[in-house]
Amino acid sequence: MAVGIFDSGLGGLTVYKQIAADMPDLPVCYFADSANTPYGVRTADDIYDLTCAATQSLFDAGCDLVILACNTASAAALRRMQENWVPTDKRVLGVFVPMIEALTERNWGDNSPPRQVDVRDVALFATPATVASRAFQRELAFRAVGVDVEAQPCGGLVDALEAGDEMLAEALVRSHVDALKRRMPKPQAAILGCTHYPLMEQVFQDALGADVKVFSQANLVSASLADYLKRHPNMLGESSETRFLTTGNPAQVSDRATQFLRRKIQFEAA
Repeated sequence: MAVGIFDSGLGGLTVYKQIAADMPDLPVCYFADSANTPYGVRTADDIYDLTCAATQSLFDAGCDLVILACNTASAAALRRMQENWVPTDKRVLGVFVPMIEALTERNWGDNSPPRQVDVRDVALFATPATVASRAFQRELAFRAVGVDVEAQPCGGLVDALEAGDEMLAEALVRSHVDALKRRMPKPQAAILGCTHYPLMEQVFQDALGADVKVFSQANLVSASLADYLKRHPNMLGESSETRFLTTGNPAQVSDRATQFLRRKIQFEAA
């Protein structure tokens, strides 16, 4: 048994890297749906079907707990999965939860009425599907009032990062930041709402300015997972093997993953 981490491609490796650093003894099974990436331009039904299929593969691999380290899947599929599909003895968690906890400075289990928070003007950078879902704004509204969220769909950025084209990725980041700042000139905080985007965190920070607090997900998700496993040790399992699965070409995906993490990663066919 291991903790499952799912992403449409390689962006979730930013989450895996932080989890492995924080909990080096934790066995992980990482699943990349590389044959169908990117999810950010797909319909909600398509994203749901693909995410369920990938999550079932992780259940079959012995994972009772699966993290959707994909904001698009978390936005477009997670709630529907939890309500209609996830077995009672399994858990599927998304990556919005730790981000909103950090932004609103309140625990997820805090069901008190929405209240004022310090941050008022928030920039959200995400895939077109995540932006269209308005899932972030919906979840935030349950916990905070008076927060203005300006969302910028970052078309093409995941494709550039998956292809390893850092020059194009940097140009796209600056273009998307410029587009957002025309609508919200002075955001107080920025959410990198895709697990690929931490690879460009410094570029986002430079383009936004040093006075903008940038929230990136990897460290927040890792800390949230550690807390969850303390409270639910039965979900941990006893496996000691970490595996990497892909629906794409294992050799090609392994090469790109090795470039992502700057250490050898070996994927096998899902």
